[in-house]
Amino acid sequence: MATQKVMLKYPEHLIQEPVLFRMVRQFDVIPNIRRARVTDTVGEIALELEGSTENLERGIRYLQEQGVLVEPIEGDIVSP
Repeated sequence: MATQKVMLKYPEHLIQEPVLFRMVRQFDVIPNIRRARVTDTVGEIALELEGSTENLERGIRYLQEQGVLVEPIEGDIVSP
């Protein structure tokens, strides 16, 4: 199993949509949410994703296609 640390930044119109849930179900990826800030206008989630390398790539591509900005994170993702 591979892991990848990423920051997801949602555009306002996607904040109420279960985009992460759909990605998890469709691509068999396990999320570990480490930090999140979600309001009516801001959606940011720092998480570790675990799964096969192919499923991680496909899942991240899916999120990007939906309009979510996906940025890699290096180091500790819990501290601000």
